[in-house]
Amino acid sequence: MDLLPGVSSATIDTDRLRTHYLESGPTDAPVIVMVHGNLSTGRFYEHLMPALPEYRVLAPDMRGFGRSEPAPIDATRGLDDWADDLDAFLRALGITAPTHLVGWSTAGAAIARYATARPAASLTFVDPVSPHGFGGTFPDGTLCFPDAAGSGGGGANPELVQRLRDGDRGTDSPFSIRNVMRGLYWAPEHTEAREDVLVDEVLLTLVGDGGYPGDSTASQNWPGLAPGVTGILNALSPKYCDWTGLVDVAEKPPVLWTHGGRDLVVADGSMLEFGTLGEAGIVPGWPGADVYPPQPMVGQIRALLERYAEAGGSVRTEIFPDSGHGPHLDAVDRWLTVFRDFLAGR
Repeated sequence: MDLLPGVSSATIDTDRLRTHYLESGPTDAPVIVMVHGNLSTGRFYEHLMPALPEYRVLAPDMRGFGRSEPAPIDATRGLDDWADDLDAFLRALGITAPTHLVGWSTAGAAIARYATARPAASLTFVDPVSPHGFGGTFPDGTLCFPDAAGSGGGGANPELVQRLRDGDRGTDSPFSIRNVMRGLYWAPEHTEAREDVLVDEVLLTLVGDGGYPGDSTASQNWPGLAPGVTGILNALSPKYCDWTGLVDVAEKPPVLWTHGGRDLVVADGSMLEFGTLGEAGIVPGWPGADVYPPQPMVGQIRALLERYAEAGGSVRTEIFPDSGHGPHLDAVDRWLTVFRDFLAGR
């Protein structure tokens, strides 16, 4: 790989799986671990690493993605596979002190689950998945249907899945990963200088039942599908994904929540969520808002972090009004300033 100056690449065997990662900074410096989200890898943080020279920054490729061992995800554990993999990764490196954890999107749940069971120096959420998972919940997190219908692997677009399988790097379909990134990962007017690199990284995804999107089951409830038991989208289902327990942690790490104001993925009214699609008439047969409302994802995050603060935790919130799903990508300078100030206690 042709990496940025100051960034190196390595692979380490842990007691769970062989993990590939990027690293920068002095080995004796305070540690930051940056955990990527769904359909991405550690290289989605590479551009940030040289700007943090006083820290040891690690960016692993998580299970199912990048150059790490292609191991399946047990979705019935939510994001605990990722949390346990992260723990194994740090132990393999001999890192025992609490680290600063950054989690983008899916990884927000992973770092929260990690911190529920283990000490952390701080938690930085970047447009995290709702603490109640993705899809099919009322505002309070209660499931719309007991089987979590409308969430999980069956909700993936089949053309996107096939184009990932085919290694499509083009732009002739809205479901090519290049166009998906342009439309969802960052603001539409942002031009990503490393787009080719990031496309190639996503195309390393483990595609199938154990990876992306995961398996699915039929449901008698609208919209006719329910989560399976393997793969990343099922791990994000509210049937399994739950990081509300963060509120009950005795030693609460300080929290920074950064979120793009124009995020279309994790949003109140996300167009990737069946409640919103049903209300808009895009998916027929919607049973109505009293049965299956659009999921207020940002509101759910805010409510959980308010409870965290009321329980004694420190929470800083920064909304990036012009950013999409990745303010660390389309508002790099401001995001780094906010992050550095947070780490410094300012």
